[in-house]
Amino acid sequence: MKKIIALVLALVLCLSALSACSSGKKAASGSDIPASSAPSSNSDLTPAQQSDAVYVREKGKLVVGITEFEPMDYQDASGAWIGFDADMAEAFGKYLGVQVEFQIIDWDNKVMELNGKTIDVVWNGMTLTDEVKSAMECSNAYCNNAQVVIVPADKAADYQTVDSVKGLAFAVESGSAGQAEVAALGASYTEVADQATALLEVSSGTSEAAVIDALMAAAMVGEGTSYANLTYTVGLNSEEYGVGFRKGSDLAEELNKFFAAAYADGSMIECAEKYGIQAALIAQ
Repeated sequence: MKKIIALVLALVLCLSALSACSSGKKAASGSDIPASSAPSSNSDLTPAQQSDAVYVREKGKLVVGITEFEPMDYQDASGAWIGFDADMAEAFGKYLGVQVEFQIIDWDNKVMELNGKTIDVVWNGMTLTDEVKSAMECSNAYCNNAQVVIVPADKAADYQTVDSVKGLAFAVESGSAGQAEVAALGASYTEVADQATALLEVSSGTSEAAVIDALMAAAMVGEGTSYANLTYTVGLNSEEYGVGFRKGSDLAEELNKFFAAAYADGSMIECAEKYGIQAALIAQ
């Protein structure tokens, strides 16, 4: 699987691998990263001045909005959420001194969920588009990615160029970077709930192709995966992942500090190695 992931990233992103030594469970169980230094109370502040970090600490819980997205956020056999993003979110919760709760969201409604405070953060391999950055307070970029075309493996030879895929009928996650890329091609598409559903649409023959994240494609498509009958062909772009909070939230800066410390002590790199995405990790 790591070999497949390395090939995807080399093909689409031309990235170079990173290496480090650290405890394999460090990112998920905490490290020597100092505790958050955010304000301790909102009681004497106006709503505009109030700290999001304080709000989360006072309720004792960070609610993380996600979709099913291996290798970033997915469930193990016991139903627990794991993956690079899930493990890092758990570690960030420890840094803040709160519990972490994962909540599946409709990706197209992620900003509404944030602003309505049904979730506190979107942490799910989210592409840092201009639209996202204008609507959310975003962390520094932490991972490289690309959008790639998925087709049945027995038809892959026919779809090796961007021009060759323009006539296909696509399945895309609603509100995703993949949808934006397909729209830019001028191709027809059907919106679905998430990228996992888009893969199912292609596998079942309901759609001719899908566009999903390269990291997800490497984990879920091809020999030895859940979709051995599918493969990726064309890379449509290059992009970066970030984490999104409510606009103006001080949690974004808190996360940047946490990322810097976790990268420096090796726990972030070790977590990336655990899920085979170290070649895509961005130095903090």
